[in-house]
Amino acid sequence: MRRWIIVIMVLLSAASAEVEQAAMGCGAGGCQPAGTGPGPMLSASIPSYIPVPTAPGKLEVEVKLVGPSDSFERGDYYTSPGKIIDYSITVKNLGYKNQSVTLTVMPETCLAGWFSWTKTTVTIPARGAAAELLQVSPELNAMAGDYSFSVIATAPETESACDTTTFRVQNYDYASETLVSGTGQFQLSKDVRSMDSAVKSNKAVYFSGSVDALIKNEYLVDRARGRNPNFEEQDAVDNYVALSPTDALAGSESFRSSIAFGGIGARVQETYDLKAMEYKSQSFNLHQTGSLSRMAEFKTADNFSGYFSIDARQVKPGQRSMKEFEEFSGDFELQRRILFRDNPTFPSGNCFGGACDFMKRFNNFRKSV
Repeated sequence: MRRWIIVIMVLLSAASAEVEQAAMGCGAGGCQPAGTGPGPMLSASIPSYIPVPTAPGKLEVEVKLVGPSDSFERGDYYTSPGKIIDYSITVKNLGYKNQSVTLTVMPETCLAGWFSWTKTTVTIPARGAAAELLQVSPELNAMAGDYSFSVIATAPETESACDTTTFRVQNYDYASETLVSGTGQFQLSKDVRSMDSAVKSNKAVYFSGSVDALIKNEYLVDRARGRNPNFEEQDAVDNYVALSPTDALAGSESFRSSIAFGGIGARVQETYDLKAMEYKSQSFNLHQTGSLSRMAEFKTADNFSGYFSIDARQVKPGQRSMKEFEEFSGDFELQRRILFRDNPTFPSGNCFGGACDFMKRFNNFRKSV
């Protein structure tokens, strides 16, 4: 019996030694800690932090006309060759970290030179937004029709975004551009009339002396849409000087929107006889149709020596009468802006504006007698 007990103890000792060798990774190459031997040993490790899943970033971009919320419905996407149309590019960062976003303009049916920029970078905070102004100006020989372009927003490790918009170009029914530079004598006479746009423009200019640049431009778009003016006038002078006592820059210019042809009854007339003009920047815009319909605006900025006068008025019989007259003789710097509007009401019947007011007062008078 004692002999069997001794045999069992010897067997248990041998088994214990084998288990210890396996735990140490023992083999032909000696003993090593478990998991470092040549065999495919598995080991488990506990990280020092708890990993948090990161949501991928996402961008949104929107291209909108600058102006009232109903700008597109009003037709403000219309423009003309050489005219600027403004867009607001709004980008939203929907991710949870700051992003350096690249905005790229894809011209599509436009020319790259029409855009104020074609690529720019903006930094947007997490869950924030940013806006950039983009100006589009079709070239002077652009054909009439619809044009489209896209803006793409991209950022590293972020879902990109894209938006596309369309605008329409209206061609001019009449365009006249004059640029004079030099020394000598020059005469100019222009007469523009359009019943569809209810406009009449007259110019008679005499020049003798020296000038770096003298510009006289007129543009006409009958049935203009959007913010396009039906009639636009641009004047500019740079450094005119009379070289002799008989030299002068003299003339008379008038712009009129006749109420007889459905206009707003406004008139602006300039008369001048100058010996020197350092600069002049002047514009006259008449909107008979479009989103700015029945409005006229006159702006001028001048620095001159001599005689200069402005006679401006708006007369609507039975409704409105406004008259202004300014006269200058000497050395002056002038900045002037005059705005005329006419928003007639259209009640039932065949009258509007002052005619309706007159008929209303007349009918009340008849009832009182």
